[in-house]
Amino acid sequence: MKLLEGKTAIVTGAARGIGKAIALRFAAEGCNVAFTDLEYNDAVQATEKELAELGVKAKGFASNAANYEDTQRVVKEIAAEFGRVDILVNNAGITKDGALKRMTEDQWDAVIAVNLKSVFNFTKAVQPIMWKQSTGSIINMSSVVGVSGNKNQANYSASKAGIIGFTKSVAQELGLRGIRSNAIAPGFIITEMTGVLPEEIRKEWESKIPLRRGGTPEDVANTCVYLGSDLSAYVSGQVINVCGGMNT
Repeated sequence: MKLLEGKTAIVTGAARGIGKAIALRFAAEGCNVAFTDLEYNDAVQATEKELAELGVKAKGFASNAANYEDTQRVVKEIAAEFGRVDILVNNAGITKDGALKRMTEDQWDAVIAVNLKSVFNFTKAVQPIMWKQSTGSIINMSSVVGVSGNKNQANYSASKAGIIGFTKSVAQELGLRGIRSNAIAPGFIITEMTGVLPEEIRKEWESKIPLRRGGTPEDVANTCVYLGSDLSAYVSGQVINVCGGMNT
């Protein structure tokens, strides 16, 4: 039997990158997938098709994860369409990097809203569904910089550190109803965003990683499968670093 057979997941920001890898890996394990992106565009439609080809129910939804009312709307639509929500992956995120002395208020607010408030929005929206089911797994995408910080990323680091505190608090609040809450802290993951870095910078990063390579979206997705499945039935309130040993 597949690890996520019969389950339904919501994955935010899943039209590309890590989110898409998670959605595809979930589908390969028999999970029905509802996923969101800011707009319903060609990338969303392409992801829908790839997921459906794996034999599961899949649908993309346009949603501004940083907007509370819009999140309430889309979760109601997903619940009506799929009937239940077993897994929530809060993956939506952006970067607006820069030195603190040059960082604008808009850059700060945008990153906090998309990266951190979105986690509150979606968790708040799915909580009543999981509470009624007496089961659920919430997986929040943090980062190694949320643990250790990083220069020129004060806004991003703060948002990812906030996710860790939120994750641990939710684990304590919702555990009595069988709802688990965990965070993943990816390290240097090779995506479209990091793929544009000059080769010398990429090699410098990799030289600092004990496993001597950047991670892949699939490395993160595999950890999500573990946290979404019954293999992690007694794991909650934890932060799992997927970083090749760089954050030890």
